[in-house]
Amino acid sequence: MQNIEQTIKNYFALAGVQINGSRPFDIQVHNPKFYARILSGSSLALGESYMDGWWDCEQIDEFIRKILDANLEKIVINKNLIWNTLKAKLINMQSKTRAYEVGRHHYDIGNDLYKLMLEKTMAYSCGYWPNASTLDEAQEAKLELSCKKLGLKKGMRVLDVGCGWGSFIKYATEKYEVECVGITISKEQIKLAEETCAGLPIEIRLQDYRDLKEKFDRIISIGMFEHVGYKNYRTYMKVMCRCLKPGGLFLLHTIGGVKSENTTDPWIAKYIFPNGLQPSAKQIMTASENIFIMEDWHSFGTDYDKTLMAWHHNFIANWDKLKDSYDQRFYRMWMYYLLCCAGAFRARKNQLWQIVFSEKGVPGGYQSIR
Repeated sequence: MQNIEQTIKNYFALAGVQINGSRPFDIQVHNPKFYARILSGSSLALGESYMDGWWDCEQIDEFIRKILDANLEKIVINKNLIWNTLKAKLINMQSKTRAYEVGRHHYDIGNDLYKLMLEKTMAYSCGYWPNASTLDEAQEAKLELSCKKLGLKKGMRVLDVGCGWGSFIKYATEKYEVECVGITISKEQIKLAEETCAGLPIEIRLQDYRDLKEKFDRIISIGMFEHVGYKNYRTYMKVMCRCLKPGGLFLLHTIGGVKSENTTDPWIAKYIFPNGLQPSAKQIMTASENIFIMEDWHSFGTDYDKTLMAWHHNFIANWDKLKDSYDQRFYRMWMYYLLCCAGAFRARKNQLWQIVFSEKGVPGGYQSIR
């Protein structure tokens, strides 16, 4: 047991983290079984043992950043990751029959949670912070930036693939006088979106993107491509092209990874986003090859760190209003989720991209907007 404990301590020391140390990113271990559990279960065990109260850390976000900066995930082989990789190769984890699983598992867990964690627009994606000082300002700036990149004009028909609680379609219809169709795989998102978008020229559907047929002047997809899966990237791009009118623009807003993968972190897959996967730049461009012309590529992943920390602040500040609906294990799970993701963006392991596509190229060239 002592050898196992020392092995884990040595691993963490490579990242500059001390077990039971005094710095805010050092972890405090409460259960001696922690060491054997981590050695056998790696990242899944790390998250689950935190949920079980086996360890604590004052700054989980910084702890994760240091772990990722040191590439410790490559040192400790994760048997769960190996199994998930094999499964992803054999099965289409994001098939039409599986597409609604993430809706039920993540987005349908309670609109009250998201109302209190997010800001007034209910945007559950990266804000744009260059000139923003609050979460509200950052999310409105992201929505405005997206509208400008699409070149929205009065009367256009716009498709939002993965519309969430309707943040973009509500903003676009109110400010730019367009008509919108939003699709989502979450029944709870539809309920709230229909309330907030009532009276506007907006249609919201529970629909898989593969079933889309009609044409639109503009298409946008914010934070949905992470649920498509590498086996379906090419199909996704073909559907977007099929639904885009001649001369139209398609804006893809997605989290990205620094290398091409076919599976995701086992803890995130089990507890947060089942069947999720971050695309790489190579995978996106390969999927869109000979379908779209890439007009603009904007990277602002460090803004997601700020966004996640703002969500974390809101979640903590409003926990008293939520604790009757969720237990303490959920509280620790959600804390870990938000802070781990913030640490991953801070370590630059996760990226955030907005990519503008056209089918045949914008005559005279596309003017980039920042």
